[in-house]
Amino acid sequence: MTGDYMLLLILCIPFAGALVTLLLRGGEKGAGESSDGKKKRDIWTGLITAAEMLIFASLFVIFLAGGRTGIAFDFQWEGFCGLGLHLCMDGFRALYCLVASLMWMMTSFFSMEYMGSYTSRNRYRFFTLLTLGATVGVFLSADLYTAFIFFEIMSFTSYTWVAHEETKEALRAAETYLAVAVIGGLVMLMGLFILYRELGTLEITALAEAVRSHTLAGESGAVRYRNLFIGASCLLFGFGAKAGVFPLHIWLPKAHPVAPAPASALLSGILTKAGIFGVLVVSCSLLQFDVRWGALILFLGVLTMFTGALLALFSVNLKRTLACSSVSQIGFILIGIGMQGLLGEEGSLAIRGSLLHMVNHSLIKLVLFMAAGVVFMNLHKLNLNEIRGFGRKKPLLNVCFLMGALGIGGVPLWNGYTSKTLLHESIVEYRLLLASANAGVPAGGAHAAQAVAELSCAGIAGSPAAGSVLSFFTGPLWMGVVEWVFLISGGLTVAYMLKLYICLFLEKNADKDRQKEFEGMGRYMNGISSFALAGSAVLLPLLGLLPHLITDRLADMSSAFLNAQQPEAVVAYFSLVNLKGAGISLIIGILLYLTVVRMWMLCVREGQSVYVERWPSWLDLEDRIYRPVLRRLLPLLFGSICRIADRLVDSLVVLLRKTIYRDSKIPHELKEGTALTHIVGSVLDGVTDYFNHPDATEEELAEEEYIRQHMDGKYEHKLAMVHDDLQENGTIIRRSLSFGLFLACFGLLLTLLYMLID
Repeated sequence: MTGDYMLLLILCIPFAGALVTLLLRGGEKGAGESSDGKKKRDIWTGLITAAEMLIFASLFVIFLAGGRTGIAFDFQWEGFCGLGLHLCMDGFRALYCLVASLMWMMTSFFSMEYMGSYTSRNRYRFFTLLTLGATVGVFLSADLYTAFIFFEIMSFTSYTWVAHEETKEALRAAETYLAVAVIGGLVMLMGLFILYRELGTLEITALAEAVRSHTLAGESGAVRYRNLFIGASCLLFGFGAKAGVFPLHIWLPKAHPVAPAPASALLSGILTKAGIFGVLVVSCSLLQFDVRWGALILFLGVLTMFTGALLALFSVNLKRTLACSSVSQIGFILIGIGMQGLLGEEGSLAIRGSLLHMVNHSLIKLVLFMAAGVVFMNLHKLNLNEIRGFGRKKPLLNVCFLMGALGIGGVPLWNGYTSKTLLHESIVEYRLLLASANAGVPAGGAHAAQAVAELSCAGIAGSPAAGSVLSFFTGPLWMGVVEWVFLISGGLTVAYMLKLYICLFLEKNADKDRQKEFEGMGRYMNGISSFALAGSAVLLPLLGLLPHLITDRLADMSSAFLNAQQPEAVVAYFSLVNLKGAGISLIIGILLYLTVVRMWMLCVREGQSVYVERWPSWLDLEDRIYRPVLRRLLPLLFGSICRIADRLVDSLVVLLRKTIYRDSKIPHELKEGTALTHIVGSVLDGVTDYFNHPDATEEELAEEEYIRQHMDGKYEHKLAMVHDDLQENGTIIRRSLSFGLFLACFGLLLTLLYMLID
């Protein structure tokens, strides 16, 4: 082991803390814990997460104050799990480890009250700390192999969050979560094999140089590029499954409604970003500034962004809406990653927008899921019709939820606006570069113009058809569609957050007595939960009000990891042009809320307005496609193939046995016994026959019974039977434990005799 052992210590703290939670026993009380044991474990979990947060806060300050961006700390454990364990710390890792540890600390504080009504609370604490350690391991990974190890640990330890309630719905959602994680992990491992074979390294900082060292020209270059693209696609499948990229997003809408709210905040805010971390490694290091890869990521981002927002709009479950919202926000992040691939070195705004939206979305979902946890903690309900009006006369909950809603809606002066502005501006910049390139004006868009020209002529591996397809997906028509889908998705975000906020805090419950109960609640969360919720919410407007002072510096310290250059000019976040984009999304959102939600989803039943889920059940990808394919189609297909192959092999074996490999009689083969028993028995039988001639006639000799009796009297047969009995008894004795012990004792006896004689 070499390097900075501090990184290994930071990594081991949560794992060690998880083991200690099992030792802090305060006794049992019924089916649960005693209050003393519960308090000890809660305090211990909070201390571990707080200690981890303080350590990363110190490292973050070192990087921020010192202006460091590259790797400053490095640790290697050679030979660990074969390829070794390699950890490092740079500006990006310091930032996101701080975000992760902050979220773990706040959710741990919030869990002290929230998990009070749950059973198996210590299991939750144990696996929460294990998942923290695994997640920190992912973000500290300096190579893809180390990232893979901790990524898989993270997937398995977080499975218990989804299955925690152990209801039918929870176990089914956990089954889906685990299936996606396992399949994604296997595909990711296949990608690692391909990349290691092609490049000879999985070190993140060495990937770009390893790719450049390969001459991607000629036929061998095209084949090599294809292999790299296939390997990168396998990694995208594995990391994208955890991130919730369409169409692998199916676990998010199912897992969040059944998981505890603090776990949902971590699943949505951090574990999805661990998947994005892998996508960033592939996009910024392996296939850096690759137009084809950028076009693929952009296409997936558009689908994910719009699909998630549409699902969130039609949902009538509080946590399911927030889960689908997470899918949509992952799409926004992918938009920036894809735009960097298209813009090349001019794509710094795009990738900085993705980074800042990662941070913003993590903090926003921390606030929103804890606010949803307050609702569920008091009502144990999530349907909008049942929780309607709960937030009235609860100013703290109202303000905190409003901070999250304004942040995720991209409203100016809140944090979501800054990152969405950068993402939108990158799309506009690319469209301007395309217009300049088509007009023959080299306006700094050399990468985009050259790429479009090459794709139009060649495509992948010299295929003109592929070039035409990719030319469309990097051309002006498609980019116009991307920009409008971006703005409409922002409008959908505003619409579904309006739906939640108005339902919870402005409308009244259909049951008047229930509404009076809601409004009469004097204490709906304790002081620690209030601190966790309010302390997280205050960060959202703070980041939005000071974009140049805070958010730009966060992007600057991550530039080395992202391979992003500094912007040529300072972004005018609150210029009329940028405010116009946000204004369009806000107007679209208000119109969608008034038309889709108020006029279509709200229906009058028995004199009361109720929210109705309008999303068709037959559009559920898991139930309509994935489960039937995995449980019926694939077993039928491969079962049929295996049965056919089995019959072909059996037929081939029979044919060979009857022709080439048919049985032949072995010369001088003995029917029984050995050569010794045959010789001795024949001599004895000959002597017996010589002195004792049989009295039977020839007719009697022909009878089978006489032959059987005659053979039983043969010495050759008797000796063969004795030999078989001795051989069988010897085998039994040799295999018996008693015989082994006897030999051991006999050996000890001989040893003692030797010592006495000597």
